[in-house]
Amino acid sequence: MTSTLAERVFAGDARAIARAISLIEDESPAGAGLVRDIYPRTGRAYVIGVTGPPGAGKSTLVDRMTAEIRKAGQTVGIVAVDPTSPFSGGAILGDRVRMGAHFGDEGVFIRSMATRGHLGGLARATSDVALVLDAAGKDIVMIETVGVGQDEVDIVRTADISIVVLVPGTGDEVQALKAGIMEIADIFVVNKADRDGADRLAQSVSAMLALAEPRRGGADPSGPRWQPPILRTEATTGTGVPELIDAIASFRAHSEGARVTRQRARQEYRLRDLLSHRFMQMVEEALPEGELQRIVDGIAERKVDPYSAASAIVKTVRSPNPSRAVLDHVGIAVQDIDKALAFYRDALGLDIEDPENVASQRVRAHFIPVGESSIELLEATASDSAIAKYVEKRGPGIHHITLRVDDIRAVLARLKARGVRLVDEEPRPGAEGSLVAFIHPSAAHGVLVELKQKGS
Repeated sequence: MTSTLAERVFAGDARAIARAISLIEDESPAGAGLVRDIYPRTGRAYVIGVTGPPGAGKSTLVDRMTAEIRKAGQTVGIVAVDPTSPFSGGAILGDRVRMGAHFGDEGVFIRSMATRGHLGGLARATSDVALVLDAAGKDIVMIETVGVGQDEVDIVRTADISIVVLVPGTGDEVQALKAGIMEIADIFVVNKADRDGADRLAQSVSAMLALAEPRRGGADPSGPRWQPPILRTEATTGTGVPELIDAIASFRAHSEGARVTRQRARQEYRLRDLLSHRFMQMVEEALPEGELQRIVDGIAERKVDPYSAASAIVKTVRSPNPSRAVLDHVGIAVQDIDKALAFYRDALGLDIEDPENVASQRVRAHFIPVGESSIELLEATASDSAIAKYVEKRGPGIHHITLRVDDIRAVLARLKARGVRLVDEEPRPGAEGSLVAFIHPSAAHGVLVELKQKGS
């Protein structure tokens, strides 16, 4: 399904783009599959991040910027990241509340997304949604974020350029400048510049920039560095917006040589973010229900320190589920183990380990490592042993497969509870100091299955 959907996205089908974004927002396997399908045809769009405190007029500014970009004949995709509604879990502001002038323009696609509790103003899936718009052929992708403070540095890792929008007269101008915004802006915009305090705000930004070293040069590290400009706009009237578009073009030309490096850094951040997210999923799957909160309670009550708790959780994730089985070896009954060993050693060139007599099963066993599993050759040492009876009745051949488990008693208990017929209801000593038990072939569709717990 995703490949067909991808083709429609490539064709710029608005319904397909909307469907693709929904799959990604839902973090569904189909969404991940879609990203795999479209990824080779991405990397062409220029991504603009627009961020700043609430009430700065970002949406209106993005609307005006879109109009200017469309005048130049370029297509635009807009991702507007909103706070999550406490009722629906979706974005509080819908697409149609924003930028209504561009609905009906086939060259503009607008989508609101919910943060879903993800800090930094960026929904977890925002970068993947930008890929969809890129694959759909949009020349420019704009991401407008929720202004939540210091965590807005996330936008740098998603965008080719970051625009920070500030507004005078809200009483939080200084706080906004202290919140890490100075570190992420490529362009500063003082919006609603007709208000009192606009000049003072611009001067404050300028003074703070004077203390910072210019950064993000072009491809040549020794070349001229970029000094973020401070622009004034009135988004409601469009004043200053053409100058903002010019400043974006100037930065793009200045930094084009370093764009590949920035894109690589973004992909590294994305990979690390995904690994962190996947690891937390593994933690939630590995821990019993409510266990994570009990650990947090223990930390809060000073019963355990965070480092020890984290180490214990990692150990739990690393350890396989006691009931989870992996293929250990395939058992082959033979009449003459020495002749069989000659074939595996001389003809196949496999390494041979020393044989072992297993008195409890009246067999001579010999393990031959093959990759992460083994072949076990079995020769009877008594005429009434199971292997002797098997060879007499059926001749040499595959006798059983062995699955390795961490807790054989727990697995047997689970199987008995499910009514599975067992040869051994309790484990018995096996080769190499292990514990073994057999599942009856009638329960395993004609195959004799051995369970094995390695010896300590």
